[in-house]
Amino acid sequence: MDSGLILLIFLAFLFAWLLNKVRKFFRLSQVAYAGVMIVFVLVMLAVWGQQFR
Repeated sequence: MDSGLILLIFLAFLFAWLLNKVRKFFRLSQVAYAGVMIVFVLVMLAVWGQQFR
């Protein structure tokens, strides 16, 4: 497995944990939380895909 992919997975878990703390603080809905996570995953996949160009 690629070490960059492992780093991205770790960053995704860290981001999800932080986003959960922020969601409770700002009282975001489940839809907003899911939307932010989907955007984050798409951005991370785009960044990861850049290294294969």
